[in-house]
Amino acid sequence: MSVAFTFPGQGSQAVGMGKELAETYPEARAVFEEVDEALGEKLSSVMFEGPEETLTLTANAQPALMAVSMAVVRVLEAKGLDLTSKVAFVAGHSLGEYSALCAAGTFSLADTARLLRIRGNAMQAAVPVGEGAMAAIIGLEHGDVQTICVEASAIGPCQIANDNGGGQLVISGAKAAVEKAAALATDKGAKRAIMLPVSAPFHSALMGPAAEAMREALAKVEKKDPVVPLIANVRAAPVTAADEIAAMLVEQVTGQVRWRETVEWFAANGVSTLYELGSGKVLTGLARRIDKSVNGIAVNTPADIDAALAALLA
Repeated sequence: MSVAFTFPGQGSQAVGMGKELAETYPEARAVFEEVDEALGEKLSSVMFEGPEETLTLTANAQPALMAVSMAVVRVLEAKGLDLTSKVAFVAGHSLGEYSALCAAGTFSLADTARLLRIRGNAMQAAVPVGEGAMAAIIGLEHGDVQTICVEASAIGPCQIANDNGGGQLVISGAKAAVEKAAALATDKGAKRAIMLPVSAPFHSALMGPAAEAMREALAKVEKKDPVVPLIANVRAAPVTAADEIAAMLVEQVTGQVRWRETVEWFAANGVSTLYELGSGKVLTGLARRIDKSVNGIAVNTPADIDAALAALLA
C-alpha cells in the first residue's frame, strides 16, 4: 500500500496559519520569506496576524495557502523525507494543484507564488462582483445535479464546479442560473442547497478570461516534469508531462474539480494513506466521506510533522 500527498484549496485559510511552523523551523521561515520576496510584499504578516478580510481575498489566499503547504513539505524534506521514494502521487484541490506541483518540482517556489497571485487576480477580475454565484448542493447524485445544471443553463451558464464527494457538489455560474439550479435541486429532494459567500463563480465557463491569463502566464514560466505523478483535477488520473500539466491547469480554471473521483482513484490503485499538507483538514474530512478504506491525515503543526515523519520514515 502506498502514500499520496494532498494539498488544500481555498477556504482552508485562517489567520495565524503557518506562524507556529515559522517560529519552530528555519526551513518554514525561509519559505515564507521567499514567497514575500517573490510577491514584493509581506504576505506572511497577513497570514500570521490578519486582518481576516485581507487574507481571504482570492489574490492573497491562494499564494498564502500554497506557502503553508510548502513550509510543511520543506520541513519534512529537511528531516530526511525523500518524496520520490516515500510518496507515490501528489494531488491538490483547485489552487492546491499548484502546491502539489511545487512540491513535485514542476515549478519553483517563487514562480508558484507569482502564478497564484496572477490566478487569484485574474479569477477575481473575470466577472463583475454580483454577476456570478456558487451554491453547494447536498444529498443529490452527480447525474441529478448535472441534469439540473443543464436545465438552469437556459437562463445563463451553470455547471458543476467541484465534486467533493459524500453527496456534496458545488455548482457555479451566472447568479440567476445558479439560484434557479438551487431551487430545482430542492424540488428534486436535495437535503440542502446553500448559496455560498464567494466573490466569483470559480470553475465555471465565466472564468474564460482567467483561463487565458493563466495560459499566458504558464507559457512564460519554467516547467519540469514532476518527480512523482500528479492526479489532475480535471482528469482524476495521473499526469507526468510538464506541458500536459500546464494545459490542464488552464482547463482547470473553467473545469470541474473531480475530487471524489480522485480519492476513488487512489483507493482503487493501492493508496492507503492521504497526508494533507497545509492549513486545515478539509481534504482529510472529504477522504473519510468518500472512501473509508483511505486514511486521511492532516499535517500542519510540529506535532503532526513529528508523527508523519515517524510513520513515513519507519
